[in-house]
Amino acid sequence: MEAEKKLRDTLYSALDLAIIREGFDAKDAFDRSVDLAKELENLGYKRFWLAEHHNMANVGSSATAVLIGHVAGETQSIRVGSGGIMLPNHAPLMVAEQFGTLASLYPNRIDLGLGRAPGTDQTTARALRRDRMETVEEFPSDLEELQRYFSDENIDGEVRAVPGEGLEVPIYLLGSSMSSAVLAAKKGLPYAFASHFAPAQFLSAIKYYKDNFQPSEYLNTPYVIACVNIIAAEEEERAQMLATSFYQMALGIIRRKSYPLRKPVASMGGVWSEAEAAAIEQMLACSFVGSPSKLQNELSQFQQIAQVDEIMVCSHIYDHEDRVKSYELAQSCFN
Repeated sequence: MEAEKKLRDTLYSALDLAIIREGFDAKDAFDRSVDLAKELENLGYKRFWLAEHHNMANVGSSATAVLIGHVAGETQSIRVGSGGIMLPNHAPLMVAEQFGTLASLYPNRIDLGLGRAPGTDQTTARALRRDRMETVEEFPSDLEELQRYFSDENIDGEVRAVPGEGLEVPIYLLGSSMSSAVLAAKKGLPYAFASHFAPAQFLSAIKYYKDNFQPSEYLNTPYVIACVNIIAAEEEERAQMLATSFYQMALGIIRRKSYPLRKPVASMGGVWSEAEAAAIEQMLACSFVGSPSKLQNELSQFQQIAQVDEIMVCSHIYDHEDRVKSYELAQSCFN
């Protein structure tokens, strides 16, 4: 039986999507991402990940590797990486070269999180892949090809990744269902679960991963990251109000619409229907909104159940100062 993990012993990190706000452009989103990464570096956050999404009006991190380089270049010590790169959208060789370049520029600071979903709708996926539509079954072979490009053993390979070959770029498998848990356990890789938007299989997936983990040259024991939404403010009422921007964004997902992050509203009443509110509540089950004392209690309960090694914080808040403050208050819950 795994020893109980306490919240204060848990590492904490951040996930960012370079969210574009209503009334602002992508440059504003990139500037805020850089500033946030600097603030989190000073606060002691371990890593700052950016996620690949496409054809979404509120997500600016589509060129993920480019933005990772920009953030890493403006910070000093925080690890910067992908949460994740959607591998089916890319040739493994290109990913190896891109992250080999990043790792050469910023040694011991680059993470490569990989997902098997397209990070978009099927029409956009076809535009990205030029009608080369990979299936879920091809993801393991793509992963092996990518690992081969990073290995020293590929020195005599017919195709080599330069830069990339021989560099230590930690690979994390991302998932929102059981599939990636199975592969991560089999390959002996760290596992990050998208519990911030797909909590349904969270506990069963990480249990399978821990129970079936096979040690590898990359990792001796299981390592689990859980991504959660946290919106914190000094006062409970203000935190609930700030969260309405996030709820409006989630409502866009439910309605299959994409629009920039909107300003908070006094109440979601009249903005969503009861059915939509119920669907969003289920989707955001691993979300924590409130004052620091409330959040610390709720996060402690979450950790007692989940027993994860690291909690990755995602905070979609319209005002930048409020967002930075939310991450600061979230950090205080871990100490």
